[in-house]
Amino acid sequence: MGDHQLAVETRAATGKGVARKMRAKGRIPAVCYSPGSAATQISLDPKALDRLLHKSSAGMNTLIDLSGGGLDGKVVLVKELQRDPVTSTLLHADLFAVDVDKAIEVKVPVRIVGTPTGVTFGGGILDFPLREIEVLCLPRAIPEDLPIDVGPLQVGDSIHVRDIPLPAGVELVSDPELSVVSVVLPSKEEEAAPVETVVPEGAEPGAEGAAPAAEGAEDSEKD
Repeated sequence: MGDHQLAVETRAATGKGVARKMRAKGRIPAVCYSPGSAATQISLDPKALDRLLHKSSAGMNTLIDLSGGGLDGKVVLVKELQRDPVTSTLLHADLFAVDVDKAIEVKVPVRIVGTPTGVTFGGGILDFPLREIEVLCLPRAIPEDLPIDVGPLQVGDSIHVRDIPLPAGVELVSDPELSVVSVVLPSKEEEAAPVETVVPEGAEPGAEGAAPAAEGAEDSEKD
């Protein structure tokens, strides 16, 4: 067994009513599935799962050893979590059983190291559009993150997926041409719109500001 263990129980009943009663007792519904086999309906303690994920630096890529519910020895990854939009409490979990001897595709977060020279001295800003990279590797070889050193970047420089060094045994799946980070100049503020001149009612033609008002009136009639 690994360092991250989670106790689960099987459940036969499903449905919203059953889920509400389950949550009232401090548990949530979940499923454990793997390719080529039927999903197993289970329940678990949401606080225990949350603690486990927060304790591990690998986050959602944490390998979890299940116990109970006939799933002893199963190693899983958390594939999806459903949370309450207001309280953020866990409502449901999807667990994906993996074979530790077979490579799987996973998304690994990119970690920025340093501050670009182009930001410090060139007045640029760091654009960070791609925060996860998809890789292929054995479950126990999943990196916690992929660090990239952005210190040397000048304004106009970029780091692409192909530039990220990968640990041994980890293969790239994401498009290598995708840009991960760039140093760009901030966009210029839009010029202020011209102030519209308002002519008081009864102003005689030729009075200050009357001409622009007349032009506006002609435009209005054309529309």
